[in-house]
Amino acid sequence: MKPHLQSTVFTLLDRNASQREIHRLTGGDRKTIRRYRALWAGAEANSPGEVTTGPVSEDGRFPPPRPPAFGGPGATVTGSQARSACEPHRAWIEEQVRLKRNAQAIYQDLVDRFGFPSSYQSVKRFVRTLRHADPEQFDRLEFLPGEEAQVDYGEGAPTVDPKSGRYRRPRLFVMTLRYSRRSFRRVVWQSSQQVWAQLHEEAFRYFGGVPSYVVLDNLKEGVLKPDLYEPQLNPIYSAMLAHYAVVADPARVADPNRKGSVENAIQHTQGTALAGRRFETLEAQNEFLRHWEENWASRRIHGSTRRQVEAMFQEEKPHLRPLPVAAFRIFTEVVRTVCDDTTVRVDSSYYAARPAPIGSQVVVRIYASTIEIRDRTPMRCYAFIPGWRIPVLSSCRPTSDRSIRRGKQPCCCRAPAASARRPRRCASRCLTPKGASDNARCGALSG
Repeated sequence: MKPHLQSTVFTLLDRNASQREIHRLTGGDRKTIRRYRALWAGAEANSPGEVTTGPVSEDGRFPPPRPPAFGGPGATVTGSQARSACEPHRAWIEEQVRLKRNAQAIYQDLVDRFGFPSSYQSVKRFVRTLRHADPEQFDRLEFLPGEEAQVDYGEGAPTVDPKSGRYRRPRLFVMTLRYSRRSFRRVVWQSSQQVWAQLHEEAFRYFGGVPSYVVLDNLKEGVLKPDLYEPQLNPIYSAMLAHYAVVADPARVADPNRKGSVENAIQHTQGTALAGRRFETLEAQNEFLRHWEENWASRRIHGSTRRQVEAMFQEEKPHLRPLPVAAFRIFTEVVRTVCDDTTVRVDSSYYAARPAPIGSQVVVRIYASTIEIRDRTPMRCYAFIPGWRIPVLSSCRPTSDRSIRRGKQPCCCRAPAASARRPRRCASRCLTPKGASDNARCGALSG
């Protein structure tokens, strides 16, 4: 039984309390109470008279003993005032702490070199008092109006998933202008290369202009290979930035402080706008975020600048570069091998890739209604094919003439063909088109 419960039991026994009452007040087992009753009875028998060594209060209770003064006669040093056994080795231990050695290594060396008699816990407590966690210093970066924007993903509020009917958190896209702290927010269910580029375009349209460069994290939608000097960007993202004449500046790996403005904007959105809320559709959450940005977030007084965000945005907006006339066309990029009839296959249709060498790999950009065939290394355009959704060419013809509908497929940006290579068979790619007879085999296989 704990000491304070023991004192309670003895006090109740002095007041002639019953065993049932002591059990009700202390919760102790009755056998334990009987044992303490026997101890109390024996103490009473061995103490025939009442001897007091101190003053008695009016209610008959003894006041607690006063602790002796520090440094006085008979005083004992305890707690934080106690002198550590490591004190004689303070200078050596401080040097080891500056070398970033842990307490276990310091304790082992103390025992081996100095014959330290105390325990490891003594060294651990002493080292803890020597270590001072100095706050990390950050330099505040100031930017010109329209110079930089920062982008990142976070988590939105729980929203009903139309596929499962359950609540789950969508992805929250935030772009923040560094000078004014004005932000664009949008939630989506899934992210991809196309979605990432489209969200940037929507943010540029929302701000009414584009900044000089964009700081982003090293996520796969934007950066394929992180590098401090020459990062490899995603092709779709790189093409979108080139269309708007914006430079990408990926932050260092595991360095979120480089884009602290958008990190704070995400935390502000999650903690103020979306905390405790649920939405039935993504459209409802996006509409709420737009209303909250225009009526609350943009009208707040920013803590660092002590100015209104909307007023600073009106100063920054004229410095944003104008938007291009045409919007960026989202595309899907795939790699295809040129068959030995100088065609490539895309979605069960075949398209001429001249003057690409036979057997070489080309990049095919698939837009909403057109196709571009490009060389992989210099990224020069071999062919521009409009109306690709309608099959304009069938490379599998029984005739020997394979100059297929040249008038329907204008080629632009033609480059001189590379050195001729030996034609090879392409049975795995030159397949029979849908609806053709079994006798209509690929010309590449007939010869």
